[in-house]
Amino acid sequence: MAGVETGNFDAPDEKRTPDKTELSLVNLGGVAAGRLIAQPGWTWSDCIKPVVGTESCEAHHIGYAQSGHMHVVHNDGTEADIEAGDAYVIEPGHNAWVVGDEPFVALEFDSKTAKDYAAGS
Repeated sequence: MAGVETGNFDAPDEKRTPDKTELSLVNLGGVAAGRLIAQPGWTWSDCIKPVVGTESCEAHHIGYAQSGHMHVVHNDGTEADIEAGDAYVIEPGHNAWVVGDEPFVALEFDSKTAKDYAAGS
């Protein structure tokens, strides 16, 4: 493996496009990173649940929000808003939706989540 490896989200190794969703995936030295773009009107339950078939999102998210606003409600009742500039961790067992008229753009750094998100069961 080379000492430095790069990838580009505008020319990803893989792209997934469920309803109102674009996930660009780059593979870097055995790990994966993803860029999520969720359009206004996006909700996990409407756009991703039909793809994965679980009652709530079971992904572990570690990321950084580049732009937009997302609201997350965890199964334990905790809630949070994620906005541009925020770094976040979201544990499995949640629902989420885009707030407002701007796409939510985030970078995902949990390699398993980046690799498996919206891939179906």
